[in-house]
Amino acid sequence: MHLIITDARLARSRAIHLSGTRLILAGLAVSLCLMLVAASLYHWVFLKGAREGWPIVGSLVRLVVKDEFAERDRFMRANLDAMARRVGEMQARMVQLESLGERVLGLAGMAPSDIQKVDARGGALVGARDMSMEQLQATLDDLEKLTNQRVDLMTVLESRLFDQHIRKKMIPTHAPVTGRTAGSAFGWRVDPITGQSALHTGLDFQADTGTPILAAAGGVVVTQEFHPAYGNMIEVDHGNQLVTRYAHASRTLVKRGDIVRRGQKIAEVGTTGRSTGPHLHFEVLVQGVFQDPQKFLSAGGTPAGAQVAAAESAVLPGLPAATAPGR
Repeated sequence: MHLIITDARLARSRAIHLSGTRLILAGLAVSLCLMLVAASLYHWVFLKGAREGWPIVGSLVRLVVKDEFAERDRFMRANLDAMARRVGEMQARMVQLESLGERVLGLAGMAPSDIQKVDARGGALVGARDMSMEQLQATLDDLEKLTNQRVDLMTVLESRLFDQHIRKKMIPTHAPVTGRTAGSAFGWRVDPITGQSALHTGLDFQADTGTPILAAAGGVVVTQEFHPAYGNMIEVDHGNQLVTRYAHASRTLVKRGDIVRRGQKIAEVGTTGRSTGPHLHFEVLVQGVFQDPQKFLSAGGTPAGAQVAAAESAVLPGLPAATAPGR
C-alpha cells in the first residue's frame, strides 16, 4: 500500500509505503487503542451513573451487584454447611475422647470426678436450620475450650502413668537369678556354720559359680566392695530408701555410681565371704530395716521359695530353716 501525502501550501508531497506486516501491526495498534478508549468510557459512564443514580445505569449496577452477592452467599453457605458437619464430627470425637479419658483415669489411679464432664444433651430432632457464622464461631470457641481441657487432662494422665511406670521399674520384683528358686528363706534358722539359731536376713539362691546375677530393679549402685561376711557385695539404691543387696559374688561387673537397669547383669554367683558353697544371698532393706525379699519377688510373679526342711523344723519348732547350705 502506498500513501501519498500532499501539502498544498508548501507544494510538497510525501509517499509512505506500507508492507503487509506493517499494515497488520498498524491495524492491531488502532484496534487496541479503540478498545482502551471504549473500556475507559464504559468504566467512566458506569461509575458516574452509579454515583449520580442514573436510572438505567443504576439498575444494571444493582443487578450485577445482586448477582455477585448471591453467588458469594451461596459459596459461603456451602462452606458453612461443610464446616458445621466437620464441627459435629469433632464433637462426636470429643465424646469418645471423654469416655477414653475416664478409662485412663482408672489406670492412673485417679477418680472419675477429677474430669469435668460435658453437660448432657439430647431430644427429638424437630426441623433443622442453617447455622449462622456467629453460631458456628461460638461452637468453635466452646470446642477449643473443651479441647484445651482435654489436652491438660491427658498431660496429667501421661505424667501419672509415666510416674507409675518408673515406680514399678524401681521395685525389686525381678528374680536376681533366672530359673532358680530360693533355698533358704528369710527369718530364723539354724546357722549352717555355727549350728545355732540365727536370723537369716535374705534369700539364698543356689547356683553354679559364674551364674549371672541380675538387678532386681533399676537404680544406682551405692556400694561395691568386699565384706568379711558378705564377700564381694553390691548394693543398689532404688529410691524412697529402698536398697537391694547382692552378696558372695565371684565377680562384680558394676562399680559405685553406675546406673543399672532392671534385669541387667551386675555380677556372677560365687562363694566369697562367709559361705559354705556357691550361691547368691539376696537382701531387701527399707529405711535400713531388713524385709522379706520373697514378698517383693512374689509381687513380680517370681515363684515362691522352698520351705524349710522337716528335719530342721523339728530342731527349731515353728521356725523356718535352710534346705541348702550357704548363708
